[in-house]
Formats: sequence, structure tokens, C-alpha cells
Amino acid sequence: MAANFTDKDDFLILPSISVDCVIFGYSENSLSVLVRNEFVPINNKINIEWKLPGNHVRRDENIYDTAARILIEQTGLEGIFVKQFQVFSNPDRLYKRPQDFEWVKPRLLDERVITVGFYSLVNIDSIKNEQLIEVAKWMNVYEVEDLMFDHNEIFDEALKKLRYDLLHEPLVFELLPDKFTLTQMQKIYEAIFNTTYDKRNYRRKVNKMPYLNPTEEIQTGVSHKPARFFTFDREIYESNRTERFDFRV
Repeated sequence: MAANFTDKDDFLILPSISVDCVIFGYSENSLSVLVRNEFVPINNKINIEWKLPGNHVRRDENIYDTAARILIEQTGLEGIFVKQFQVFSNPDRLYKRPQDFEWVKPRLLDERVITVGFYSLVNIDSIKNEQLIEVAKWMNVYEVEDLMFDHNEIFDEALKKLRYDLLHEPLVFELLPDKFTLTQMQKIYEAIFNTTYDKRNYRRKVNKMPYLNPTEEIQTGVSHKPARFFTFDREIYESNRTERFDFRV
């Protein structure tokens, strides 16, 4: 969220507007969030603290450009799905932890910063490890502790929005391969909602989705009963958009 500015940079950025990105990643039935570290002096010691990737908006950017730039500069990721979800404008949002404000104060041109929150959803297995920069790491969403500034609040609101959108938009297919099993689909929902679905109720629900097409292919080389592969038909989904996507089991 805060950048280390030089005099030359002062006129290039909007000092009171920033973008923060909550990047959710799914892998092996687990949901994570991407965080990056900062070295913050506390009581004459340098502590490693964690925050969401973020920075100020440049004068020649729209906020989507800013989000894309932040992802490349602070995580190494590019070309991934992002969605704006909320504006955070609490006047004391930088003061949640005194040490954070003291660390960021020399870098600020305005001590009040309004931030626009974006969230992303990616399949970690499709990302090459070398894409991530050294200061970024994946953290299990159910093990997130004390983040800098108001980033816990931003993270919490992003998770709420992700869960809501997953029930009403076909976001799950951002994480699935072109051909997938119903169990793979179920595991994603269970990881994001931190729950377990009754398999029978789940199958009854998905079997009513006209945009899920069974293929003639089944799994091979598995120790359990092979499952059938399905595909998502976006054209059928788009033609049925009057019937809002509803995945409540």
C-alpha cells in the first residue's frame, strides 16, 4: 500500500488513493492467500511483518491498471482474474498498529489513504514457483494472523465476498481444468467454505445444472472407482443467465 517515493515520484502518484490485492490460491484441497513481508523496526529490533500486496494509484492509471501492476511488481503474477470488491476509507486505517504507522509515515505524502480492495482467485498448481518474488508467500487462509494496518479487515471482507460470489457466479471454473470430476468441484467448495458437503445432496444439486456436461471419459490409473469427467459449457450458462447461478447445498 505504501511506496518509497522520491521527489521525482511525487507528482506521478495519487497520495491518498491506493489499491490492495487479496489473492486467493487453491491447491490440494486447501485455500491460501498470498502475502508479502516487510521489515519493520520494533523496540530496536527488525521484525518481519506480513501484509497484502498493495501500492498507490498512479495519475496515468485506472485502478485496474494499478491492481495489475501491483500483482506483477509485488508477487510476480500477471494475467490473472481480479475483481474489485470494496473501498476501505476508515480515517484511522493506517493507525491500527502504532509500529506500522511509524514505519510507513516517512513514505507517505498524505497521512490519510483510502484504498480500493481487489480479490483474485488462482489455481496455485498452474503457477510456476519461480514466478513469485522472494518476499511473497502463500499462507493458509485459516492460519492468517496479525497483518499490518487494516489488512486483516480487508482480507476478511474479501473472503466474505469470494464466498458470496462463488454461490452466485461460476467462479469455481476458474480453478478447475477443462475436464474435471464432480469430486474435484466439491473439494473446492469445501475448502473455500471450510465445511464438508453431504455427497448425495451435492450430487443432486449439480445434476440440475444444465451447463455441466458429462463426457464419455472416465478417470484412469486411480485406486478408487473411476469418476466421469465433466465440462463447463459457458454458452449454455450465458443463455440461462436470467436464472441466477445458485450453488447452495
